[in-house]
Amino acid sequence: MSVEPNTEEVFERTVCLPATAAAAFAWHEAPGALERLTPPWEKVTVVARSGSGLQTGARVTLENRLGPFRLHWEAEHRDYVPGRLFRDVALRGPFARWDHRHEFRDRAEGGCELVDHVAYALPGGAVGRFLGGAWVRSKLAALFAYRQTVTRDDLQFAQDHAGAPALRVLVTGASGLVGRALVPFLRTQGHTVVRLVRHAPRGADEVFWNPERGEGGLDLAAAGELDAVVHLAGAGIADARWTPERKRLIRDSRVAGTRLLAEALAARARPPRVVVGGSAIGFYGEGGDAWLDEQSPGGAGFLAETTQAWEQAWAPLDAAGTRRVYLRTGVVLSPAGGALAKMLTPFRLGLGGPVGAGRQWWSWISIDDLVGVIGHALSTPRVRGPMNAVAPAPVTSREFARVLGEVLRRPAILPVPAGLLRLALGELADEALLASQRVRPGVLQDSGYRFRHENLAAALRHLLGRVG
Repeated sequence: MSVEPNTEEVFERTVCLPATAAAAFAWHEAPGALERLTPPWEKVTVVARSGSGLQTGARVTLENRLGPFRLHWEAEHRDYVPGRLFRDVALRGPFARWDHRHEFRDRAEGGCELVDHVAYALPGGAVGRFLGGAWVRSKLAALFAYRQTVTRDDLQFAQDHAGAPALRVLVTGASGLVGRALVPFLRTQGHTVVRLVRHAPRGADEVFWNPERGEGGLDLAAAGELDAVVHLAGAGIADARWTPERKRLIRDSRVAGTRLLAEALAARARPPRVVVGGSAIGFYGEGGDAWLDEQSPGGAGFLAETTQAWEQAWAPLDAAGTRRVYLRTGVVLSPAGGALAKMLTPFRLGLGGPVGAGRQWWSWISIDDLVGVIGHALSTPRVRGPMNAVAPAPVTSREFARVLGEVLRRPAILPVPAGLLRLALGELADEALLASQRVRPGVLQDSGYRFRHENLAAALRHLLGRVG
């Protein structure tokens, strides 16, 4: 790539990490590190790899989806110095030049510094720099703030759970919103992941199953020995209006699928040591303004009854001695999917606002905390039974709208009338959007989990690349 004189730019950002340079470098070498560092607001996937990890000469090709367009990057690793340095140099992509140097330096007082130093040039020379320079600098600031925060927090998680064994983990729902974030997180923490998939396996880390037809799942021999299972599979709750057929699919995909998996695991000569099963705070039903914790009784309604049956479907493991954790998850925040992704367009257009009267409580959790919570459940033997996967500070729908509007710098004053929601969505509106659930993460707090995002504004800034 040729570059005109005086058009090269330099971006540099440094972060202090709670690990030695060798440990931080090893984290970057782990499978899944690149996926872990990709911001959720970017639609980027790894399409090809060659060579060995970060070593000199290894290459990686990325695809970035920008609406109908597909943009490809190809980068080559150079100057590999274990525990200290590696570079990524773009061979093709949107920049006229891109040279990213990752340097790790131990600190006398403990931990290390990671210095991200990028020398780059925009296409079009001085004209490209004039037209796009400020925009690119702001994009780089958001990108590296996100990357360095994830690196720091993941290394802190590893330190908090030092001594926990590396596990061989079977994951269902790995292609879903949570699964796509969980798999690279587990791999960078040193675990081996095997995924249950609904297509023909494409590698040794995939095993076929079809729970709707009762295929696969009954014979998990191809999965090998398993230490743990994370079961996330299930049809989307809010993906479509609740017709009788849709409700049957939602229930069966959770209850029947879980029972099928539990029976197969119980029949193994060596059942897994721990199972983390998907669940939801819908277990509690309508809670009004009352605080709900893991000891609160189950509620009434379709979601509550489905969730209660979902947890009970693990009963075949009763005699196996497997530790079970039921992950009662709140609203999962990620711009890559789920509720937040659906809100972003109207809020960015200035058309957002509270749902209904705005007084109902929403208990939320960031996607980074949710994968951390799952890792914590796997690695903490004293955690068992129901566990509320929510941040400690729930907010009302009105407060959620206000904070999201502030983060996006848009007004958020247009409410979505409850009557309109009921007309459009029927029963789904009352149980999933208008219900109030003020949930406390008691088990997480008592077991010493360190939250990354206790504050909604901080979580949204991180997830949307709006950190100053």
